[in-house]
Amino acid sequence: MDDRPRTPTRTSLADGVYEVLMAQLMDGELRPEQQLNIDGLAKSLAVSQTPIREALARLESTGLVRREALRGYRVAPLYTDRELDDLMDARAVVEPSSTYFATTRMPDAALDPLAASIDALRTIPHGPDHHDVRAYWRADERFHDLIVRGADNVFLLNAYRSFGGTVQRFRLFSERGVTDADAAVHEHSAVLEAMRRRDADGARDAMRRHILAVKARARQDRDALR
Repeated sequence: MDDRPRTPTRTSLADGVYEVLMAQLMDGELRPEQQLNIDGLAKSLAVSQTPIREALARLESTGLVRREALRGYRVAPLYTDRELDDLMDARAVVEPSSTYFATTRMPDAALDPLAASIDALRTIPHGPDHHDVRAYWRADERFHDLIVRGADNVFLLNAYRSFGGTVQRFRLFSERGVTDADAAVHEHSAVLEAMRRRDADGARDAMRRHILAVKARARQDRDALR
């Protein structure tokens, strides 16, 4: 990991601060339930408190941080086993249905970016000892996002969007880096192969198997940390 201090570099200072704080969450520099001191963050990033407050408000909307009355902001805690199960069960309802409709509605050319995201999962550095996993998770998220958008159903898309911050929270606080890359590549490939065949039922079932397998692996990772 690069030990040089991060500083915001984008034109919008609030956007830059948001990206820096997100990176610190992903890399484990900001720990679950850690208190976030606005003045301290402003000093460490050499900015005023205003972009810090704006960035924290955005992070609060994702569920990654929480604002408590009279106590300020705090990094969200780890999921409970029940919360983790509920999240993955909800995904196992929305995403297979989205995959079914995407298989019937996405043109052939729109399937190529799905293949590119799988190639990225296969080649991006990862592993339990590789903690900077942002690029890997972005490639994984792109696969799922493209499929839900490809379903062309605003209600399914809104349901999927409601998971946004919670899925990131599940990923960011898994604490073991990427441990299932080979399985994920295999499962994503099975979904795509069924979509290329225009087998909507098969693609739906492959996505459901993938989500439930991710759920099982997440529980195994959580158990291994105890």
